[in-house]
Amino acid sequence: MNKQFDQIIVGGGVIGCSIAYQLVKRGYRVLIIERNQVGCEASSAAAGMLGAQGEFAEDSPLFQFAQESRALFQDLSEELREEAGIDIQYRHKGIMKLAFHQQQYNKLKTVAAFQREADNAAYLLSVEEARKMEPSLTDNLRAILYLPNDGQVSARHLTKAFCLAACHHGAILHEQEKVSELLMEAGKVYGVRTTEATYYAGQVIVATGAFGDELLPADYSTIPVKGECLLLELEQELFQSTLWMDGCYLVPKQGKKVIVGASSIPGKTDKHVHAASVQKLLARAQKMVPQLAEARIRNHWAGVRPGTADEMPYLGEIPDIAGLYAAKGHYRNGILLSPITGIYMADLLENKPISPLYNDCFRASRQANKLEKAGESK
Repeated sequence: MNKQFDQIIVGGGVIGCSIAYQLVKRGYRVLIIERNQVGCEASSAAAGMLGAQGEFAEDSPLFQFAQESRALFQDLSEELREEAGIDIQYRHKGIMKLAFHQQQYNKLKTVAAFQREADNAAYLLSVEEARKMEPSLTDNLRAILYLPNDGQVSARHLTKAFCLAACHHGAILHEQEKVSELLMEAGKVYGVRTTEATYYAGQVIVATGAFGDELLPADYSTIPVKGECLLLELEQELFQSTLWMDGCYLVPKQGKKVIVGASSIPGKTDKHVHAASVQKLLARAQKMVPQLAEARIRNHWAGVRPGTADEMPYLGEIPDIAGLYAAKGHYRNGILLSPITGIYMADLLENKPISPLYNDCFRASRQANKLEKAGESK
């Protein structure tokens, strides 16, 4: 068995698999180690929204990063179909954000103004205009913000496609194998020890989502945020756009199905779905589309999002440990940011030029830098 690689990626979620895909395309020998099965955590639990506009109300490096990533999906869907034989179910039907009262409407106006300043399509619609596009919408609305350039994919299919495409190019995948220890000497990582064997590489990337924090210094831990979702099955397709209100979203999927999500419970990592959460989600879903009262509940599940203190992902080398990198903390945007994260991390690992703005915002050392600056200002 080959135990020597150029890079070892710890974590077989959408982020780890995207990085692996980019690296093997560049000719590197890559090992992916997943403690369970590929995509078994947040990467499969996600609804797959590509809310590069819907998730952001002000300018930031993360907003720019998200815009770049969303722009990759059209070509990526065709590329992964060729490379992996998988349809990631890319759907470009826009997102509608719904306002039921004046305060929500004021927020939508602010978002719309910002998006237009950023040269993005954003339209405030009346109820009549919105219902011409989506007749199943309730008429009990104040207004709707329509973002036509946002879309969605199947999170599960995207993760699997990245993984299969990476393996097609020569990546090695080990599932059901947990990394128990990083191998380090003289301030440099040189491999990992797992429950099965020891593997060697000059670069190790920890991409374990909301888990695996024990492999990194405490400063780079994530904040778990549990989310619960439902899958509804319909007699007929009721709407094509993703619908979104405060505390709930509806993502239409193939086969007359709709994902309803998601609760938000910080600090929890269990996978139980609570009756109160189901009740709230269903009530909000029916508030948007009354006919969903007749839908059948086909499934329910919970996932754990990897948050960070400043809601920015960790993308970069860990200070004082040469060759050790983090790629985690994407919170609600892991699916959306997965294509650009793979490219960004591959460039970083190759020591290619990267955006100084992104580096300053996402580098793992930013938390320590903030603490140092705070100390200097006292």
